[in-house]
Amino acid sequence: MQKNLILEKAKNIADEALKGKNYELVDIEFVKEGGNWYLRYYIDKPGGVTLDDCQEVSEEISRLLDIYDPIPQRYILEVSSPGVERPLKKDSDFIRFKGKEIEVKTFEPISGKKSFAGILVDFIDGVIVLKEKDTNFSIPKDKISSARLKFNFKFDEQER
Repeated sequence: MQKNLILEKAKNIADEALKGKNYELVDIEFVKEGGNWYLRYYIDKPGGVTLDDCQEVSEEISRLLDIYDPIPQRYILEVSSPGVERPLKKDSDFIRFKGKEIEVKTFEPISGKKSFAGILVDFIDGVIVLKEKDTNFSIPKDKISSARLKFNFKFDEQER
């Protein structure tokens, strides 16, 4: 079965499992690693997700996967938080995280670059504005191959 079709069916299952609940579906992956297939759901909610949240969602998704059986091969189901460096994919992600530090990679060079890191200044009409040092870059969303929050580990000199 085509990977895109599996992902589409997996998303429909997630939509049903999360309907009316306070969870957001951040991303879905269907990947082969070390000889095993993995179906990974990344969820979030205001204040972050806990292990109990992941277990609750995993049990509901597993129940629906058993009913609809959209994947012919064996796979391992995982449900987790997207982490501190969560991916930004939807328009609402770029709006929600304005003012935050992000990393962006593009399919093709923009202003001679394919990799950017800076502050997400704005998102207007499908274009992000990213401030890197003293320069603003306008990057069309359809040119972005990946975007994610950037987490900086800052250590207090006294903690060392």
